[in-house]
Amino acid sequence: MPLAVCATPIGNLEDVTLRVLRELREADVVLCEDTRHTRVLLRRHEIDATLLSYHEHNEAKRTAELLPRLQAGERMALVSDAGLPGISDPGARLIGAALEAGVEVTVLPGPSAVETALVASGLVGERYQFVGYLPRGEKALASLWGELARWPWPVRAARRTSSRPASRSRPKEKSCSSSGRPRPLRTMRLGPRLWRTWFAPGWAAGRRPTSSRA
Repeated sequence: MPLAVCATPIGNLEDVTLRVLRELREADVVLCEDTRHTRVLLRRHEIDATLLSYHEHNEAKRTAELLPRLQAGERMALVSDAGLPGISDPGARLIGAALEAGVEVTVLPGPSAVETALVASGLVGERYQFVGYLPRGEKALASLWGELARWPWPVRAARRTSSRPASRSRPKEKSCSSSGRPRPLRTMRLGPRLWRTWFAPGWAAGRRPTSSRA
């Protein structure tokens, strides 16, 4: 399989499939969002691999460089820091270019922050919508709330975080629009980035989560 899209753990380094581990061992090169982060996973599972950075800042350049190598038959594994590449993470550009060029692309499923957070929230249903990262601007955020007000099912969104961690008992209010316009009452669950040390549904309520440290 020339290009294998591999899901990696979102919290515990043991939450990875045997197929992904085999692909990481056998690939000619592993494309990583952050090589330092991926080395931690590889060391844990005693895998020696050639790593190459592939992130949002070099995605266009790397895609142009890598596509001819894929067409020549080189075997590559694509990973992000956590979860499945292409879902709010780099990867979609290379996957699309490979498919357009007739290169075989295989997706190796595994951990997903979207489904994990949805199930942990208790708001699961027959349908849900994932809207990716919340916009930074107040106007764009208010527009999104207006759009979602007409959607009766659960919505999963990702919060952008700074290098300074927010208080566990006081999640960033900026995640909720401060616009004064009335909106339909909706239940909301707030949680941390799932690939960090802590994860538990009760985080937003200020309770100390159980550790997911590997």
